[in-house]
Amino acid sequence: MRYNDLKRIKKKYFNYQDIARVLSISEASARVIASRYVKKNYLIRLKNNYYIFKERWNNLRYIEKMEIANIIQVPSYISLMTALSYYEITTQVQKNYFESISIYRTFNKDVNDTTFNYSKIQQLYYFGFNKEKGIFIASTEKAFIDALYLTYRGKYNLDISSIDLKKIDQNKIDKLLRIYSDKFTNYVNRILND
Repeated sequence: MRYNDLKRIKKKYFNYQDIARVLSISEASARVIASRYVKKNYLIRLKNNYYIFKERWNNLRYIEKMEIANIIQVPSYISLMTALSYYEITTQVQKNYFESISIYRTFNKDVNDTTFNYSKIQQLYYFGFNKEKGIFIASTEKAFIDALYLTYRGKYNLDISSIDLKKIDQNKIDKLLRIYSDKFTNYVNRILND
């Protein structure tokens, strides 16, 4: 069975070119095989020309799914409650739900048992993240600001009561807020000082 030959691919996720190389076939044939194996539930399609073995998907750790979130929408970074949970700032832990910030579009992508949610923001506000353990993720304060900003705009519903505000650095918040409007800055300060 050609599927067993495919297992020579050691990458976490792969594309038609990898399939063609391992099976010594054309890319067109590799596309047909990938489509067939997705239907048979051997492979999971992450996005156009990105696949992962079903058994590999089932064994991914939480942080590896955060890495997949970065790949499904490029560019994007992990933020909102996913980042706040990662930093242990919130009591809410989202199982199989990953939130990211994007500059292109707002959308959900369901992959098997997991939802990847992307919220669009203006290019001006696309900052405040780093690459940590191979993942683009917002800093604690930027994840909090992103959540508040989307809530302020009526596009998100942040449960403030689940956030440990003592773990938020006010000085870092003040620096981040410099590019935002005065109205939004006042909104954030009211929340932090209540």
